[in-house]
Amino acid sequence: MSRTNFDTLLEAGCHFGHLKRKWNPAMAPYIFMEKNGIHIIDLHKTVVKVDEAAEALKNIAKSGRKILFVATKKQAKSVVAEKATSINMPYVIERWPGGMLTNFSTIRKAVKKMANIDKLTADGTFANLSKREALQVSRQRAKLEKNLGSVADLTRLPAALFVVDVLKEQIAVREANRLGIPVFGIVDTNSNPDNVDFVIPANDDASKSVEVILDACIAAINEGLEERKAERIDTEAAQEKGEKAVKQSARIEDEATEEEATAEE
Repeated sequence: MSRTNFDTLLEAGCHFGHLKRKWNPAMAPYIFMEKNGIHIIDLHKTVVKVDEAAEALKNIAKSGRKILFVATKKQAKSVVAEKATSINMPYVIERWPGGMLTNFSTIRKAVKKMANIDKLTADGTFANLSKREALQVSRQRAKLEKNLGSVADLTRLPAALFVVDVLKEQIAVREANRLGIPVFGIVDTNSNPDNVDFVIPANDDASKSVEVILDACIAAINEGLEERKAERIDTEAAQEKGEKAVKQSARIEDEATEEEATAEE
C-alpha cells in the first residue's frame, strides 16, 4: 500500500516546479511537462519516491537512531518544528550552524554551555548575579536556544538528515555528504538532486506541499518507533519467561536433591 497518492499530492500543489529558465537539468527525469513557462513535476514518480524514503526512514527509527530535520525557509519552519516534535526528533529551523555535523564536538560544547546556564538557574546561583550579568546570561541562553533548540538532545551524530529545499540548505547537505550521512530531501526543479540519497521531487515552496510529504514520512517513522517499542516489550517478556524457567528448574533440582538426601537417611 502506498503512503500517499497522486490526488493528495496534486491537491497540495506538489506538482508546481519553478520557471523553466531557473531549472536544474539534473531534475529532467522528474519533470512531466512545461506549462506557461513553469515546469510540472511528475507526481507518479513523487509517489514512488515518497514510499522509498518513508520505508528507509522507518527502518532508521526502528533501529533507535535519530533523524535531523532541517528547514530554515519561512514556509516550512513551523510545519517541520511541529512534525519533528511529534515524534521526538531533533530539528533546525533557524540558521544552520556551520560545522553542525563536521564540527559536532564544538556544537556539543555550546549545548553544554546551555545546560550549565540552566543549572545556574535551578540551583539559585542565577539569582545572586547582578542585574547586568543576569541579562547577559539570559541573552546568551536565548541565542543558544534559538540556534540549537531541539539539537540539545542530540548526543551523537544523526543517522540521517531530512531537508526541505536542498538548494537553500546546501551547507547542511554538503556536511552530511562529507560524513556519509544519508540525505532525504524534498527537491524542487531548481535544485541539484545528485547530492541527495533519497530524492523526493516536489514543490518545496508551498507549506501545504511540504506538509503532505512530511505527513507520509512522519507516519512511517512513527511506525518504526512503535515496532521498536513492541520488540523491546517482547524481548523483555521473553527474558522474564526465561528467568522464570531457570528459577523453576533450579527449584525442581533442589527438591530432587532433598528427596534423595531424605531417602538415603
